[in-house]
Amino acid sequence: MIGSRGETAVAEENRDNEIRDPVLVETDGPVAMVILNRPEAMNALNFETLVYLGDIVEDLRGRRDIRAVIFTGRGRAFCVGADLKERRTLDEWQVRRNVRKIRDVFTAVERLPQPTIAAIHGYAFGGGFELALACDFRFAAEETVMGLTETSLAIIPGAGGTQRLPRLIGPMRAKELIFTARRIRAPEAYDLGILTGFGSDPVAEARRLAKEIAENGPLAVAQAKFAIDRGLDASLATGLEIESSAYEVLIPTRDRVEALEAFKEKRPPRFRGE
Repeated sequence: MIGSRGETAVAEENRDNEIRDPVLVETDGPVAMVILNRPEAMNALNFETLVYLGDIVEDLRGRRDIRAVIFTGRGRAFCVGADLKERRTLDEWQVRRNVRKIRDVFTAVERLPQPTIAAIHGYAFGGGFELALACDFRFAAEETVMGLTETSLAIIPGAGGTQRLPRLIGPMRAKELIFTARRIRAPEAYDLGILTGFGSDPVAEARRLAKEIAENGPLAVAQAKFAIDRGLDASLATGLEIESSAYEVLIPTRDRVEALEAFKEKRPPRFRGE
């Protein structure tokens, strides 16, 4: 009987693993944490995971109660990129579908109105590294190993890596990393300007920054992010116009009036995103 119960427990555990959502969301007040949840596959991105992630990002986009979003992974890795076991089973049309999906999902991450923070540990290769690059900030554990390793598989980064990394660290350094498929550790990534910081607990650092951001006017933070991101690819004159338009959005808001009232009354403001 003991053996029978043990076999039943194993069967139930296996069934739970089979139906487990590949991406989870946890909230702590105004901060959402998006967790890649395929630890047995080192959070490799199969098509199902990309669909889940895309739906979650779209939901977060419209949530006024969420003021910052952290992306991390469960288990030994942040994310090792595309699921190569799945990729071997796909025909050319399906490969193209997956590449379009991962690119579009990471673009949606980049364009979230809320600031985004990647909390990286273990390994971040290929698409995993590209997910981190799509975020506004990146913290890593000191022993994290990361890189755009696609050329070692006879492909190129297809989820924004060839575009975001050069904009972050310059084309020469980006070409070196991409052409060689080099893997680097957190201290070198920090020195290159890829990471906001590194240490023993990237999730704690991400939470600290997220909560600091969340204390400010959420509409103002969103408009500041919009102005910076859109202005980077424009001339200075156009960027200044973008900034003025973003400021104009904030003038009629209740949060702006609340900030002035709080200053007058010498109390912390109570921002509501209105």
